[in-house]
Amino acid sequence: MRHPIFPARKPSWINKAISKIEADYQRSADTHLIYLKLPGFPDIDFYFKDESTHPSGSLKHRLARSLFLYAICNGWVQKGTTIVEASSGSTAVSEAYFAKLLGLPFVAVMPKSTSPDKIQAIEFYGGKCHFVDHPAEVYEASRIIAARTNGHFMDQFTFAERATDWRGNNNIAESIFRQMQHENHPVPRWIVTGAGTGGTSATLGRYVRYEQHETQICVVDPERSVFYEYWKNNDARLCTDLGSRVEGIGRPRVEPSFLRTVVDHMIQVPDAGSFAAMLTLSELLNKKVGGSSGTNFWGVLELAKQMRHRGEAGSIVTLICDSGERYMNTYYNPDWLEQNGLSEGVRDEKRQMNLSE
Repeated sequence: MRHPIFPARKPSWINKAISKIEADYQRSADTHLIYLKLPGFPDIDFYFKDESTHPSGSLKHRLARSLFLYAICNGWVQKGTTIVEASSGSTAVSEAYFAKLLGLPFVAVMPKSTSPDKIQAIEFYGGKCHFVDHPAEVYEASRIIAARTNGHFMDQFTFAERATDWRGNNNIAESIFRQMQHENHPVPRWIVTGAGTGGTSATLGRYVRYEQHETQICVVDPERSVFYEYWKNNDARLCTDLGSRVEGIGRPRVEPSFLRTVVDHMIQVPDAGSFAAMLTLSELLNKKVGGSSGTNFWGVLELAKQMRHRGEAGSIVTLICDSGERYMNTYYNPDWLEQNGLSEGVRDEKRQMNLSE
């Protein structure tokens, strides 16, 4: 019996787009886990997952990849769709990277306070920047631009925790535990992260529960953010008039992707502490790290002090979210610190950060 021969189906734009994203993933080796020993904490091992080595330069590369795959597979993004995102910078840089990879127009909606280096990076990948006066205005402005361009608003703050496969598929949690397998304390006592969308803390919290690890998740929160109070009081109506000065973490409102129920502990970190810890960690690692990495390190040291006081041994893992090279005009600029009333506080915090005792 002869069967009819049908012509080969041409690959659709969606198939090609997913293949390009997967090819980019295969070309990108996993990020390094940097080990650090501090003399003041002989029984505690410190590890830093260096997410600054992603092709687009930050932890948000993972999120952008997941958001694009989620939107494409849901049928929200097609050939020629304009991508619009509300961002304080790093997510927009990473989404601009993937938009360029797929040949899609990209518009980032950001506060005017976003660092010039991030703006330059977005424009390098062919993206356009639309600025708003207040961080809380990014959501509505993004919806308006998406409607006007017949585009798609990615909305990282809603979809971050949904787009990421938290059970595995080489997400950041699975990667950390795989890299820790041969260490002295392979199951960390703590994993410390900040929260912008809340997607990373959601992935980490869900994963350690799913894999039945004893690891606890600590989220560090900068000044002018509502996440800490929301975690304590479960009041989703919280909002602030000012935006976080630590780009990438802290929000003026409770974001849908922040899941307080998977967070074991939270620490409020003063901005002066974040920037002092950023400078100290940069010296320890001989590489410049961003402000949110400083927030992470400040929280790590607080937890390490508590462990030392209780006589506990173990490991603590945190993230280097992005490179400090993006903040040479802000956090690493003495004039910027002075203008924001942070100079004296940063000096005091740095003096108190004695890591040998």
